[in-house]
Amino acid sequence: MDCTVGLPRKPWDLPFAAEPEEVSGLRRIMKLHLGLWGLHEVIDAAQLCVSELVSNVITHVGPGTPTTLAVSMNGTHLRIEVHDPDSRALPTLLGPDLDAEAGRGMSLIDAVVDRWGVQLLADRKVTWCELSTNLTAPNGHSGSPRVARAEEVLDLYRVAMPLHTTAGPSRLNSATAEEAAIDAIADLLHWLRAHGRDADEALDRAQMHFEAEVGLAGESV
Repeated sequence: MDCTVGLPRKPWDLPFAAEPEEVSGLRRIMKLHLGLWGLHEVIDAAQLCVSELVSNVITHVGPGTPTTLAVSMNGTHLRIEVHDPDSRALPTLLGPDLDAEAGRGMSLIDAVVDRWGVQLLADRKVTWCELSTNLTAPNGHSGSPRVARAEEVLDLYRVAMPLHTTAGPSRLNSATAEEAAIDAIADLLHWLRAHGRDADEALDRAQMHFEAEVGLAGESV
């Protein structure tokens, strides 16, 4: 289930000169952005795509070529584009050849992505690929059963909360969800106290579980 408020994933692009030493920096930037977007499951594949697409520009267009990396969401797919000014050097998908030292970049990409292609524009070409994610909505949360369960609970709280129409839709939804989460936590603490349990101890234990799970998730990236 995806969060009603959602996680905005705004398109971004980064101009650079296509040089071998730029690739590692582009990979780090991709990992950082996808981590912020909560798309940890596609980081490795996305980094591979960036490496191969940029290497293709360096090899077939030339080192130092003005290039742009553009990343966006196409529905629930992650879309990666590399723009360069040469519409003649088109990437091709070569057959498997264990003896080939080069030219297998698009084969590697083809093996990990859902789809890829080339778009020719008046002043440049765009080589793009798209990776499937665990999302069911473009701005939803990805791959967390705990988030899904919490969302089901918060939906009940949001229904009962008064809506204030003075704020814009995004701010309204975000603020409402935060208040609903705080109310849910407070109600659970009241429930624990009513049943003779130590609410403070339970809150401390919940915090410890949360920090441990977040730490494990970070180590797995």
